Amino acid sequence: MELKRELRKIISEEISGLAAGYIDASNEGLHLRVASLKEFWEARVIMIYHSVKREPDTLKLVETAFSMGKTVAFPYCYRGGKMEARAVGGIDELHPAVLGIPAPPDTAPVVMPEDLDVIIVPALAFDKNGFRLGYGGGYYDRYLSGVSAFTVGIMRERLMRDELPVEPHDIAVNCVITEERVLCPTLQMK
Repeated sequence: MELKRELRKIISEEISGLAAGYIDASNEGLHLRVASLKEFWEARVIMIYHSVKREPDTLKLVETAFSMGKTVAFPYCYRGGKMEARAVGGIDELHPAVLGIPAPPDTAPVVMPEDLDVIIVPALAFDKNGFRLGYGGGYYDRYLSGVSAFTVGIMRERLMRDELPVEPHDIAVNCVITEERVLCPTLQMK
């Protein structure tokens, strides 16, 4: 979709322009909000991504999850948009994989979608309805269509959108968390 492609360019430029001090403060706020989320505390098994570049930092959350005795899984991506969750015993087990993103080795145990309690979902931006603008590979859209886990999108407040373009295959997350707030649009409908 042309509109999404243009938005990716605009938001990528916005991300490049964020001050280092804001990013540090945002990372700290995001960690505190996610780590204090009831669903995060109660989860036995979480899937989280390894942040790269100027994405919201997930490494402190990973350390928190390990220290709480949780099973921590990371995305393992195949070319063509297929993804699965694979558990690791520590962050040091991850190595650069598809698109240079750190991922578990192919020998790491697969975690079935139905065994996941919480999934931390990356994006360039989310909107107030929980829809995301991803990076364009479709990995998460395909994966999230087959899970019932509680999904959490994390992003910087300054990148929040009122509304993003939505296609039929797009799936909203249960909660969007920024350093300033927690929005759970899908839960409010229940």
